[in-house]
Amino acid sequence: MGFDQYHEPPNELPDETRTFARMILSVIEEAQAIDRYEQRMAVEKNNDARAIMKDAQKEEFKHFGMDLEFLLRQKPVWREILQGILFTSGDIVKSGDKAEEEAD
Repeated sequence: MGFDQYHEPPNELPDETRTFARMILSVIEEAQAIDRYEQRMAVEKNNDARAIMKDAQKEEFKHFGMDLEFLLRQKPVWREILQGILFTSGDIVKSGDKAEEEAD
């Protein structure tokens, strides 16, 4: 992987920041893969091919989740905010605003 993922000179960034940047990029790539499979499944007429794509997409969900969990362990405030949003009911924007306001 090249250094185009960095906005600052890579040699000046600490290892932790470089790892963080790699994991952010990984989350993005997994989300893009999930999207690609979603679009492919939407137009695929062959049931067997669609089933294979669905299985592959589940694998991408797993990778997305693992990447996200890694990042949340690095940034506890992110976890705090997301706990106020994810797996809740009601207005998503209001939940987000409230979670952000209450975060340390």
